[in-house]
Amino acid sequence: MRGLSVAVLSVVLTIVACASDTSHRPNDISGNDGGSFAATGGSDAGSTTSTDPIGGAGGTGGTPDEGGQSAADCFADDFVSPPDLGPDYDQFSPIVGSHCLGTNHQDITDVERVVFLGDSVTVGTPPTFSNDFYRAKLADSLAAKFGLNVPSLVWKSADPFNGTAIVQQEGAFASCSKWGARTDDLVPTQLPDCFAANTLNARTLVIMTMGGNDISSLTKAAIDGATEQELWAQTQQFVQLQRDALDWLLEPNRFPNGVFVVFANIFEFTDGTGDVESCDVSGLAGFDEPVPSPEQLADMVIWANEEFVKMAVETGTDAIFLLEHFCGHGFNADNPNAPCYRGPDTEVWFDMTCIHPNAKGHQQIADMFMSVVDE
Repeated sequence: MRGLSVAVLSVVLTIVACASDTSHRPNDISGNDGGSFAATGGSDAGSTTSTDPIGGAGGTGGTPDEGGQSAADCFADDFVSPPDLGPDYDQFSPIVGSHCLGTNHQDITDVERVVFLGDSVTVGTPPTFSNDFYRAKLADSLAAKFGLNVPSLVWKSADPFNGTAIVQQEGAFASCSKWGARTDDLVPTQLPDCFAANTLNARTLVIMTMGGNDISSLTKAAIDGATEQELWAQTQQFVQLQRDALDWLLEPNRFPNGVFVVFANIFEFTDGTGDVESCDVSGLAGFDEPVPSPEQLADMVIWANEEFVKMAVETGTDAIFLLEHFCGHGFNADNPNAPCYRGPDTEVWFDMTCIHPNAKGHQQIADMFMSVVDE
């Protein structure tokens, strides 16, 4: 059993605290020059957007010169001392939503079925109550927007024995997410479980959080002595598995009436400090051993987050900026020296498990997904 959590790394924890050193990247991985929350805008590529819900054809993104905004513009004013480290999404010229919570590559309309995929963030975990899970809140909002029947509290609740929704399919809503899930669970398990042949004619919206447990596995491999080359291979593999899942969903004619996909990047709870002990029970969450060469793993995690947004651009799907929006709302929220410090009295959006959102955090995730759907 992989465990209850999304288990967002003891090294992703250094994602903002450590610079991205592209010299360590394999030659076949195209990196940036040290990605940045506050990097300078997009490229001069032309802007196109995919509004075809049958999927597959993405755009090259938008640029500030064309009246859009860069991801860096969105994050530049969020922090007291804006960090100049972290992912650089603007190298791929994504079209960023006016809300700055994610990309805007799809015109999501007339949805008939909603499917949730992913890990424990999507399933929901105690001590947060079921009605406060982002999945439950977002389902209510999507039902109202698209005229669907609101799913019951049973569907919204988590089964602690199986780590899934108690009822996975109810009316227009399905959840095949599971505690501990990784990207290698998508194509062989979650996708076929949630997309039986008799459901494919429905115009479908897919919502997904995935990647945290892959980073946890990567961290464990580093602790166990894996080489840098082996760690890069593992990183490339889980990123490719995420892309394989998108390609499966966007395969021409799989959904005759259309499919939309919105997924999250990967967040963390230390506000860019790498201080895992800032959460009182971090040892119970699995962060009780030092990690060799954390700067190497930080570079891998930065690259993986960049690749998630690159996928959204290339496939015409959408990504929400979970990492950036939650940075500063972790267990160093009151630390003025933290890279993502937002000011005094900033709310914490993580629960006592360290790695999962609390009720306020779940509300933020629901709002982020809904903002992308609405625009």
